[in-house]
Amino acid sequence: MAIKVTMPRLSDTMTEGTVATWLKKVGDKIKEGDILAEIETDKATMEFESFDEGTLLYIGIPEGETASVDSLLAIIGDEGEDVAALIAEKSATETKATEPETESDPVTSETKKEEKATSTSLPEGVVIVTMPRLSDTMTEGTVATWLNKVGDKIKEGDILAEIETDKATMEFESFNEGTLLYIGIQEGNAAPVDSLLAIIGPEGTDITGIAENYSTDAPEKSSDTTEETTSAPAEEAAPVTPEAMTDGTRILASPLAKKIASDKGIQLTQVKGTGENGRIVKSDVENFTPAVAVPPTPAPAENAPQAPAAPAPVAKVFVPAGEVLTEEIKNSQMRKIIAKRLAESLFTAPHYNLTIEVTMDDAIKSRAIINSIPDIKVSFNDMVIKACAMALKKHPKVNSQWKEEAITINHHVSIGVAVAVEDGLVVPVLKFTDAMNLSQIGGSVRDLAGRAKNKKLLPTEMEGSTFTVSNLGMFGIVEFNSIINQPNSAILSVGAIVEKPVVKNGEIVVGNTMILSLACDHRTVDGATGALFLQTLKQYIENPVTMLA
Repeated sequence: MAIKVTMPRLSDTMTEGTVATWLKKVGDKIKEGDILAEIETDKATMEFESFDEGTLLYIGIPEGETASVDSLLAIIGDEGEDVAALIAEKSATETKATEPETESDPVTSETKKEEKATSTSLPEGVVIVTMPRLSDTMTEGTVATWLNKVGDKIKEGDILAEIETDKATMEFESFNEGTLLYIGIQEGNAAPVDSLLAIIGPEGTDITGIAENYSTDAPEKSSDTTEETTSAPAEEAAPVTPEAMTDGTRILASPLAKKIASDKGIQLTQVKGTGENGRIVKSDVENFTPAVAVPPTPAPAENAPQAPAAPAPVAKVFVPAGEVLTEEIKNSQMRKIIAKRLAESLFTAPHYNLTIEVTMDDAIKSRAIINSIPDIKVSFNDMVIKACAMALKKHPKVNSQWKEEAITINHHVSIGVAVAVEDGLVVPVLKFTDAMNLSQIGGSVRDLAGRAKNKKLLPTEMEGSTFTVSNLGMFGIVEFNSIINQPNSAILSVGAIVEKPVVKNGEIVVGNTMILSLACDHRTVDGATGALFLQTLKQYIENPVTMLA
């Protein structure tokens, strides 16, 4: 099916772009991640890559020409596919856009002009900053952290905030200079692309009414809310604001921790953070117990009459009592995307699982020898990944992708490694894993996993996998089944190494074993194909020397 590729918005102020160079021509085969063209924006000339696969059927904007954001840039589809209707739709849209306004309704026309003039009329030097579209699939973003506050001086290139998209958390820098006059989206809140994010301008500028008039589609505040706010009693205690120390130093705390602290009336200055760089997280606030001063017991007065002895307590039936306590955590963009993709995978791909037990005695000995070499550190997970890469080369059908028209067999191997992060699960990809040795795999996995947990992965580092490995052995999980990471056809679940009695040469001895479970898409991988792959994988893992050949 043909896919329309539109002119992207590569910066927050970009309204149109110029095609500096086409790197593909009509008829070329396009793969996901290929650079289609170089686009000249109002800031710089940037490479624009394809997020789709197929044949380049049509180029809508020739080299050197300029077009507005969302104009038809190209069409990608199946070779020979008829795209005349899409091209005609583009022509009709452009014709309609260039038609002069009719004079049949002068009142409406004048009203629109007045509204536009009002919305674009800003004090001198004031700039509206909107929620940027930081990925091609991004429709809304969440402000993870503001790195500046209202009143701060902003320079061009300063990082304003960290924005959480559907792919990753990315730093968003300012393209303007001035004073941060207004913040439109608070930490932890989500808003659609192009929503008012902030206002920057000269210090002391009056921006009254700008935020309210920015979007005519913004819902008005209800009168009930207004009345409730204005009628609040003056003597009511002000809510705790856990944003900053009393001396102006910023506190590192998650949005949820701040909300819980505010609800409970806890000052974050008294809470010790256990997160990264001392960041205060939810559990720190929940487990916080304020110090309570115990008053001294007064001494009894001389000659005071003694109180009569209390009667012996009567045993009572214990009746449990407590408070029903629930907590609602707003779904992050990452959690929404994970839920959507896993549901699609489970309900569209016919899953089945194959399980095999692997003897790990020789692997344990080999790893100890390898790690005795200076500056080399190899984990059992690295050995499994290497074995998978070699087995996939022998069984390429497992290294495939399902499409309605045909099955794509990948003869290159790029293995995704599932990494648990605070907000869910990400899968960084080891590109061309079959060309890497054990130490290279180990170093790459540590680098990618570390940056994944710090939310520093680039979207391109999570694309292009042909197979996935998920390991929960470090948590003591002996056996589990994973959901396939589409468009892959299979995912390997790796359990813990267990010491237990095993039978060798007719005798019961102590051995070490590990269970591997392969989830397969039955549309591409038949049972026998998956079983043969696991047999080859078992041979490599049980005889690690074969992976060094």
